[in-house]
Amino acid sequence: MQLFEQLNFTVPLLATATETADSSMVLAAVLLSLVVIYFASKVGGELCNKVGLPAVLGELLGGVVIGVSVLHLLVFPEGGTDASNSLIMTFLQLTAGLTPEATPQVFAAQSEVVSVLSELGVIILLFEIGLESNLKDLMAVGVQAFVVATVGVIVPFAAGTVGLMTIFGISAIPAIFAGAALTATSIGITSKVLSELGQLNSKEGQIILGAAVIDDVLGIIVLAVVASLAKDGVVDVVNVVYLIISASAFLIGAIVFGNVFNKSFVAIADKLKTRGELVIPAFIFAIIMAYFASVIHLEAILGAFAAGLVLEETDKRKELQKQVIPIADMLVPVFFVTVGAKTDLGVLNPAIPTNQEALIMATFLITVAIIGKVVTGLTVFGQPGINRWAIGVGMIPRGEVGLVFAGVGAASGVLSKPLGAAIIMMVIITTFIAPPLLRFVFPESNAATNLDSNSGKTLAVETPQSLITTKDD
Repeated sequence: MQLFEQLNFTVPLLATATETADSSMVLAAVLLSLVVIYFASKVGGELCNKVGLPAVLGELLGGVVIGVSVLHLLVFPEGGTDASNSLIMTFLQLTAGLTPEATPQVFAAQSEVVSVLSELGVIILLFEIGLESNLKDLMAVGVQAFVVATVGVIVPFAAGTVGLMTIFGISAIPAIFAGAALTATSIGITSKVLSELGQLNSKEGQIILGAAVIDDVLGIIVLAVVASLAKDGVVDVVNVVYLIISASAFLIGAIVFGNVFNKSFVAIADKLKTRGELVIPAFIFAIIMAYFASVIHLEAILGAFAAGLVLEETDKRKELQKQVIPIADMLVPVFFVTVGAKTDLGVLNPAIPTNQEALIMATFLITVAIIGKVVTGLTVFGQPGINRWAIGVGMIPRGEVGLVFAGVGAASGVLSKPLGAAIIMMVIITTFIAPPLLRFVFPESNAATNLDSNSGKTLAVETPQSLITTKDD
């Protein structure tokens, strides 16, 4: 599940692109892209807020509207489009003197920059979520979270693989790859919605968050296995063992190291006197942790989340949370809008012959994807009165993680076009239905109680994100 694997080559590609592209045109294209992204995120978020839906759903939908599915304002070459499909490039040709010969290079550089900003956005989001979470609470539900994550991987993987082979006659390796795509969970989307609902620090929220982190690690291992199968038909056992050991060592090491570092962090911050004396060292730490996670072939977001958990234990937590919020407000929407913009709803068009077969397979995959995660809530034990529906629904969205599986499968050539389209449809549907379903399964009275508590009416846990929700609501 190497969502951020492209970070290993983004900088060289960007350097190559900008060598032949006019840097002023690249800057103009990026600035226009940000205008479009922020406008779409704000309009979509406000509209969803007015009808009682999470703002993140509006950001995703705003991205769909401005992206490859509708307006073609924000498109990316990896989606099969080129510079001629980008309205931003057309606008620059009409208003800024961009020549047709230089357009492809400018388009490539602009796409790279926006993609990097998007990845930085989700890294900051998970750092912020880590700051809002409590390590002790996560560890308290660790066993339940592990069970939920394990069931959430095994059930959809087994049901999807067996179903594709027996019902649709798909051969083993493509079926296994599609089944693996069903195991993913988008921690970014789920955690954002939980935060907006004021449920991030609830027992259900902590189990979902812990399970999503474990699910990410398990997903990385599953992807390594199926990628090996797709490449040469055999599993690289050494690589799988390495991933298991490195993932476990990283998470345990982050917790142990954090107990030592958080005191040093406070001491360093107290000695600094210039602007950014708190937030800059915090981001240095978060980026270093994200880097180490990426180096050992984990996801960078896991490192950022671990950094947030470590700093949540410090005395500077509340002050740091307040300083991180405006930075997150600038970069996190870039991530969600970009995910929506890259989503091609054209695969849902039944008028296209290849989509008809894909729609049938997609219906099956969507059913397995939803049921396979919802049943995880039933596995929670020792928690009387827990909202099991909420836990199951919180594990549904595949988001950008599922798209990575689809992308790797398509690049390997192991997936047929209908099966690849079916996986993309599954990702789209599970990503977009999860936010409103989470709103539905969390009783309004509980959400209101949490929000009232966070606004200071009771002595409950207070988080900056919750305060934002209170303000928006």
